[in-house]
Amino acid sequence: MTNFLESVVDALETYGQLAARLATDLAAVCVLTFAVYYPRHRRRDLVPAYLALNVALFSVVAALSRVGESGGMALGFGLFGVLSIIRLRSDSIQHQEVAYYFTTLVLGLLCALPHLPLAVVGSLAVLLLLVIHVADHPRLLSGTRRAVVTLDVVHTDQDALRADLAHRLGEPLRWTVQEMDFVRDLMVVDVRFRVPELSAAASRTTEDDENDRNDEATGAPAPGSRTIARPLTPAKETV
Repeated sequence: MTNFLESVVDALETYGQLAARLATDLAAVCVLTFAVYYPRHRRRDLVPAYLALNVALFSVVAALSRVGESGGMALGFGLFGVLSIIRLRSDSIQHQEVAYYFTTLVLGLLCALPHLPLAVVGSLAVLLLLVIHVADHPRLLSGTRRAVVTLDVVHTDQDALRADLAHRLGEPLRWTVQEMDFVRDLMVVDVRFRVPELSAAASRTTEDDENDRNDEATGAPAPGSRTIARPLTPAKETV
């Protein structure tokens, strides 16, 4: 009877820890998917892929970790099989989405490890979410873009190519010629450039701030501001 009660207590502790780790994993992957990824990229087709991949990896690691010492080899082969079936090199997946894929995998793996303390798991999960939130923030390096451009002319002069790219896109920062076809008179260029609208807006904002500071120093009203004349209240006479 005593052995039976001890086994029941051990099972409850095991399932309690498993439930706590699963809750931590689900909370982390939901924050990653619904609070960070989807509001920025708006790709609904990858939302179930992230969730299913995370929960599937958590289940595989949690199940294989209960096998015992002989489960280490099975765990390694299982993870290799899970990672090998994911097509991360598909053309429809951007590099930012690959980063979300790896974050989803790591979250499922961390939360399912039984010998890792739950506090460490929570700290590492928060760290991963903060890193992906900052690294993929829209305001981080927002003035630069990348594009693969097909030009209807072949430029053999780098200065002429730079001037053409600046006219079409904006200020080119770096470019790589991927293809040159003299028969069809075209070339394919992979270019990194600075968006002209953002540069102009930034310069206008800087000029406006300087003008405002100058107006505040001299006491002159800002351009476009209106002065509202209020009627004077007549003073009351004392009889």
